[in-house]
Amino acid sequence: MSTAPVYILGGHQTDFARNAARAGDGLFELMREAVQGALADAGLEAREIEAGHVGNFVGELFTGQGQLGGMLAAIDPGFEGTPAGRHEAACASGSIAMLAATAEIECGRYDCVLVTGVELERNVPGAVAAQHLGAATWVGQEGEDAKYVWPHMFHLVGQEYERRYGLKYEHLARIAEINIGNARRNPSAQTRDWQYTDASFTADDEANPVIEGMIRRQDCGQVTDGAAAVILAAPRFAKAWATKRGLSLDALPRIAGWGHRTSHLKLAPKLQSSAGQPYVFPHVREAIQGAFRRAGVADVFALDGIETHDCFTTTEYMAIDHFGITAPGESWRAIEDGTIASGGRLPINPSGGLIGLGHPVGATGVRMVLDAARQVTGRAGECQVEGAHRFATLNIGGSATTVVSFIVEAAQN
Repeated sequence: MSTAPVYILGGHQTDFARNAARAGDGLFELMREAVQGALADAGLEAREIEAGHVGNFVGELFTGQGQLGGMLAAIDPGFEGTPAGRHEAACASGSIAMLAATAEIECGRYDCVLVTGVELERNVPGAVAAQHLGAATWVGQEGEDAKYVWPHMFHLVGQEYERRYGLKYEHLARIAEINIGNARRNPSAQTRDWQYTDASFTADDEANPVIEGMIRRQDCGQVTDGAAAVILAAPRFAKAWATKRGLSLDALPRIAGWGHRTSHLKLAPKLQSSAGQPYVFPHVREAIQGAFRRAGVADVFALDGIETHDCFTTTEYMAIDHFGITAPGESWRAIEDGTIASGGRLPINPSGGLIGLGHPVGATGVRMVLDAARQVTGRAGECQVEGAHRFATLNIGGSATTVVSFIVEAAQN
C-alpha cells in the first residue's frame, strides 16, 4: 500500500563537534539553533508551522528537563499556541517524531509540520552518560555485568553473527574506517578533525582498545551534543511553496515510503525467536521492506545510498544484509568489494554516520532524513553521492527494539 508523499521544505543540523555544555548551552539552545536554521532554510516563519514534534530520549536523566514541546514557544513567539509534543523511543526517538508528523499530514490534520530532535550528552562524565543511555535496555534484567552496557549488547549481536555465519574483525574495522573517512568531508561531523593511524582500524589493543567483547574504540558511535530539524508539508502546501519560489513540485525532496516495527525490549528473546531463520532480526528486514513497498522500490539497488544506524560497527554489519545488499550472513562481501564505500555501487553513511558524524540520540532519526533530503537534491556538499535521487534511512532504538526506515526521493536532475 502506497502513501501520499510528504515533502521536505528545509532543515538544519547543529555542529556535532560542539560541546554545548562546555559553552554553557543546553537542550534549549541546541533546539533553538536547529529550529531557527530550518525555518531560515525553508524561508518560512514560525507562525506558518501548524504543529511541532520533538524527538528526545533521556533529557530528564542528563539535564532533569522534560516537557520539551513547550520550548518551541520560547524559540519564537510565532509558535505560541502551536500544538507540540515530545516522542521517546531511545535512539529512534527522532524517527518516531517523524512518523507522528507524517501521519498528521497524511490524514489531513495539518499541512505544515516541524520535526526536531535534540540530545545533550556531554555534560556528564562518560561512565555516567553510558549509564543514562542504558535506560533503553530492560533495566535490571540485562547487561548487568557489563561496564558499558551498549557496547556489550552489540558485542552480543556480533557474537550471534559469528555463531551463525562467521565474522572477521577486519570487516567491522573497515566499516569504521569508511564512516570516519566519510566524516572528514562533513563540516558538521564530530570526528572531522580527529587523528588516526593505520593501526586505529585494526585489532591493536593500544591504538584501538577493547571496550566490551569484540567492540573496540573505533567500533563505537560517538557521545554527542546536537540537534536537527526539518519542516514537512502536504502536497498542496508544498506546491504553493514551490510555485512561489519558481520551483517544480517534483524537484522537492519527499518521503515516499516508511516502515516501522517494534520488538521485545530485551535482546535475548529477539535472538532466540529468530533462531533457524536467515535474518538475525526479521522485524528489521520487515521494516525496510515496508518502506520499499510503500515507495514502490523493487530492489535495494534502486537506491542511490543509505543513511543507516551504526551505533556500533556490528549494527551496520547487520543492516547491510537486512537491506538485501548481500545474502544473510554475507555482509562482508559488500565491505570487501567496495559496494558500501564512497564511490561504490551503494554508498552507506556518506555523512559519516553515528561513528563519524556523531550520535545525539534524539536527533539522529531527524538528521538522517535531513541528510537524505540533501543528497537527493544535490545539496550534500562534499558528501554528495553523484546523481542521487533516492535514499533510504534506517534508525534503530535499543537492541533493535524500535526500528524505522524511510525512503526519501526527488526527481532526477
